[in-house]
Amino acid sequence: MASTTRTQIRPRALLHASGGPRYAVALTVDAIGTGLLRPFLLLYGVMVLRLSAPEAGIAMTVGIVVGLLCMPAVGRWLDRGARSTVVAASMLVRVLGVVLLLATPEGSAELFTMAALFLGVGNQTWPAAHAALVATVAHGRERDAALAAARALRNAGLGAGALLATVCLAGGTTALRSLAVVTTLAYLVAAALTWSVRVHARPASPAAVAVVAEGGGADSAPRMGALLAANVIYAFCLNIPEIALPLVLVTQMHASPIWPAVIFVANTVLVVTLQVPVTVQLSRFPRRSVLVVAGAVLTASYLGFLAAVSIGHDWAAPAVAVVSVLCTFGEIIYAGSATALVTALAPAHALGRVLARFQLSTGFGLAVSPAALTALAPHGPVALWGGLAAGTLLAACAVAA
Repeated sequence: MASTTRTQIRPRALLHASGGPRYAVALTVDAIGTGLLRPFLLLYGVMVLRLSAPEAGIAMTVGIVVGLLCMPAVGRWLDRGARSTVVAASMLVRVLGVVLLLATPEGSAELFTMAALFLGVGNQTWPAAHAALVATVAHGRERDAALAAARALRNAGLGAGALLATVCLAGGTTALRSLAVVTTLAYLVAAALTWSVRVHARPASPAAVAVVAEGGGADSAPRMGALLAANVIYAFCLNIPEIALPLVLVTQMHASPIWPAVIFVANTVLVVTLQVPVTVQLSRFPRRSVLVVAGAVLTASYLGFLAAVSIGHDWAAPAVAVVSVLCTFGEIIYAGSATALVTALAPAHALGRVLARFQLSTGFGLAVSPAALTALAPHGPVALWGGLAAGTLLAACAVAA
């Protein structure tokens, strides 16, 4: 999309474009509830249910995979006009997951897997459903700003929930069970608020579908294969602060664990405070060009990490922390342009299916990146950061082409 119109930040208009006050509250409550439990789900399986770490990890992976497999059905549901209903359903599915988690006895890997499955379905369904809802109530660059605002709000809620949960972890298994109960209540409240918004879209008529699809059939939807394939590589950047940097800093460079913590907090603060302003500032440029720039910035940051780890021991960790700021800017630019570009390219009759495919590519990237990062890291900095730089640069070239 080659629009060069710059969006102005008007809080009231932005709130309306994001779904309205009730939906904003629902997003906040849902994010806090998610932050209370999701980062500690593995610990719940190990500490409360007495499962082995591999058992808990496999269960969580199954949940992610099944969640991704549900995306085609979610896309078709969205294309039938459902919007707030699908978002509320993604929250209610997670309620079932947490309730099942609370009912799971010690040692039951099967029930923990079922709980992780419901949680995974809800977590994978939410992004596409939310993007479709925002695309229904907002248009053009205002929609881009609304998507950015929701991401900032969600990151703030996730951070607040995770911080609160960290403080409560001193209470051991009792605290983890209590956090699960509070998470259940948060999801219920968020689902009720979302349901009350009642946003629906009118399915496109066959004649309109034919015009939009430029002669395609009524079920046709743009595949955007190169863009979606590139997005798999782009999505790796979302796991850099949580996986790659702690792995490198603590296990290879033997730096203090405080450095990964500082980087993670800085990443969260920067995303919360800069996601909307950066997205708005870049709204004067075509979305595809901005996504290419995101790839270039991420590539530069990976090369920066490669240079930083080669510095002397005393300065390596601070240098990595400085470069992580550049990586976060790349993440912000990517997050502000990728979903917006896909939403803008999708014809109205196929919006749900296109967003579902986009979430499938993002979820796949997030699912394989931990394995890829941990496999590359033992082969040295050139393999890890050089490989990431080469892959991301290739992805940016695919987006440009």
